[in-house]
Amino acid sequence: MTSRSDAVPPLHAIVVAGTHSGVGKTSITLGLIGALRRRGLTVQPFKVGPDFIDPLHHSHASGRPPRNLDGWMLSPDQNLQRYARATADADVAVIEGVMGLFDGSEGKSDRGSTAEMAKLLDLPVLLVIDASAMARSAAALIHGYCSFDPDLRVAGVILNNVGSDAHADMIRDAVAGSAPIIGALPRQRDLAVPERHLGLHLPHEARVDYVTQLADLIVEGLDLDALLANSRTERRSAPIETSQPAPRARLAVGRDEAFCFYYTDNLELLEQAGAALIPFSPIGDRLPDDVDGIYLGGGYPELHPQALAENTATRGAIREFAAGGGPIYAECGGLMYLAQTLELDGVSYPMCGVLPFSTRMPAGLTLSYIEVTTTQGLFGSGQTARGHLFHQSAIVGQPNGRRCYQITTSRGDKVEEGYATRNVLASYAHLHFASNPAIAAAFVERCAG
Repeated sequence: MTSRSDAVPPLHAIVVAGTHSGVGKTSITLGLIGALRRRGLTVQPFKVGPDFIDPLHHSHASGRPPRNLDGWMLSPDQNLQRYARATADADVAVIEGVMGLFDGSEGKSDRGSTAEMAKLLDLPVLLVIDASAMARSAAALIHGYCSFDPDLRVAGVILNNVGSDAHADMIRDAVAGSAPIIGALPRQRDLAVPERHLGLHLPHEARVDYVTQLADLIVEGLDLDALLANSRTERRSAPIETSQPAPRARLAVGRDEAFCFYYTDNLELLEQAGAALIPFSPIGDRLPDDVDGIYLGGGYPELHPQALAENTATRGAIREFAAGGGPIYAECGGLMYLAQTLELDGVSYPMCGVLPFSTRMPAGLTLSYIEVTTTQGLFGSGQTARGHLFHQSAIVGQPNGRRCYQITTSRGDKVEEGYATRNVLASYAHLHFASNPAIAAAFVERCAG
């Protein structure tokens, strides 16, 4: 017999979804995380989709590594395993959706959508609506979202941006119990996290107490007891953890305000392949000594061009490392940093000079899910992985050098990309290594060699 003290504690989990982008999903998610932590609960955050910025805010609010779940980049089993592993020691899982509840990579199905992930994980949805310009019409909107897919369970609705208690009561009267309204939140424009060209401002740029104030709103305007009661779910069995191998390569990872777009899974898979990760700041640090490889993720180098340019010691060290055959993998912002120069509004800033081309901003927005097949380079040939493109910079001129990626977008477009020179691979593609862990192993192997 299992004693009460030995029983597995319950898990509560909720998917925070919106009727469309901009309804306040991120602010409500952060407020929920903060409010639940006040109750002494361990909260594991997730983000549906490929986004990097929302998970940084989630990590800031929860104190735990952020996780992405994605129906296009990852298989159902991969999503289920990552969810189970991350929630093994958590009391509550809060999963922030992407765009509108049913918006995904195509119109004929819910592939890549929040709805797809909620059904895969068998979790209830907390629907957020922007009620600022509606009264009785909100009931029709809520009814449509609750009835559109009978396989989806909406466990609660939040009326965001209500003008007054009377406004919220009018909507409650119109809904008339057809859906549980578990909270109404007033307009608080000064608490909205500001946005820029690729998404929200980063956590270090926000007001110091923004999570605390969002949690105050949730505590005052939401029935947390009802939410917890409606979100109790079966705890999934986590995969058995394998022992971490002894490190066989030291991998410098650029991590600061300019380079902060990394999937937690990518970093963990590199460690599982035998990499010891050595973080450093390309803005303010020297390149760490005795490293066997460099990983430069995406981010906002365009916000810190002067500081990056002025750190001549690190730019020179990276250039020498590459010239000596050192393995470097760079994604998006990392590609911009390895280029000759970064041109911003007509002003050119010197970068590392590793790649035989420059980049320029602003340029047209490129946004797409992608599947990559490697033809050569750090990962070898014949490897297939999935990821996404999301950038507003462009390469200046025709880049010389070897192309090492054949890319197919989710729309079916095909293009050659990925730029290889010596042991350097730079691309605008953000790859999710969990879609093919062999690429992380291949990178570490090249570093160890």
